[in-house]
Amino acid sequence: MSIWWSLHLRREAASVPLARRLLMGAMETAGVDPDVSFDLSVALSEACANAVEHGGDTAHDDACEAYRVTAYLDGEKCRIEVADSGPGVPAAQEFRLARPDAEHGRGLGLIRELADHVHIGAKPGLGGTVVSFDKILKWRSDAHLIAV
Repeated sequence: MSIWWSLHLRREAASVPLARRLLMGAMETAGVDPDVSFDLSVALSEACANAVEHGGDTAHDDACEAYRVTAYLDGEKCRIEVADSGPGVPAAQEFRLARPDAEHGRGLGLIRELADHVHIGAKPGLGGTVVSFDKILKWRSDAHLIAV
C-alpha cells in the first residue's frame, strides 16, 4: 500500500490545520495507529508553522507567499517534507534546542522527539528550507490498507 500527496499552501496560519487534517484523514483511512497519527500530525503542524512564520519575504516575489507539504505513506513508513522559500536555517540553529520555558523555538526539537529520523537543510539549488521527517508506522488491528 502506498499513498502520496502534495500540497502547495499559502503562508497563512489557516493552512496549518488544513495540512494536519489531510494527513490525519489519510492515515485514519489507511488504518494507521492513532498514536502514531497524532505524533506525525503534531510534527507536521510544527513544520508548517515554521514555514508560515519564517518561510519567505513576501516583499520580493510571489513564490515566497507559499510553501509545499508532501507526505508519503509507503509500506511501513511515513515520510513528510515541508519546503519553503525563506532564508533557510543556519547550520548552528539546526541543532540548538530552546529552553523549556521559551515561548518560541521549540518546534524543531519537538519534531525530533516525535519522529524517528529528521533532516533539516537547504532546498537544492534554491533558497529556502526543507524539513523532512519519517516515522515507522504501526497499524490498527482492523486496518484494510495495511502493508504486507
